[in-house]
Amino acid sequence: MEKSIAIIGFMGVGKTTVGSLLSEKLNRTFIDVDKEIERYHDMKIRDIFTAYGEKMFRDEEKKFISYYAKQPGTILSLGGGAFLQEEIKDVCMAQCHVVFLDISWEIWKSRIDELMEDRPVLRNKTTEEIRQLFEERKSVYRDHHERFLTDGYTEEQVADVIIERLSLT
Repeated sequence: MEKSIAIIGFMGVGKTTVGSLLSEKLNRTFIDVDKEIERYHDMKIRDIFTAYGEKMFRDEEKKFISYYAKQPGTILSLGGGAFLQEEIKDVCMAQCHVVFLDISWEIWKSRIDELMEDRPVLRNKTTEEIRQLFEERKSVYRDHHERFLTDGYTEEQVADVIIERLSLT
């Protein structure tokens, strides 16, 4: 039975795109956890945060990830804050190949305008506050099986290297 792959990293690093490519290349099911939560609640994440708060969203995130991480051969894209929860980290580290997609601040900062609208945790924050969050989250992602610095690589190249590193051809 093939272990699932859980892709972690800061919001906007390319987890969903790389996960989708891995799914195609490996003929595996792809689950974007945030999209699954949105579909289940028929609401955007930002609206869930507004209507019910972050705690409710994090509870749902834990429920969904705990379920999907145990499904063999699945590719999971986790939200940027998922690994803040120890239970999620523990289940993913035990059940999945955890791949940390890393990115430099300078490259990530160039994407900030396209990310602001759909990322509730970025709302009403200054660039310096966002950078602080970016740096703080690095420690959250320290537990992983593979790390890939995406700077200078296309999503396709990132997917190919992950397949090679995990010997999944």
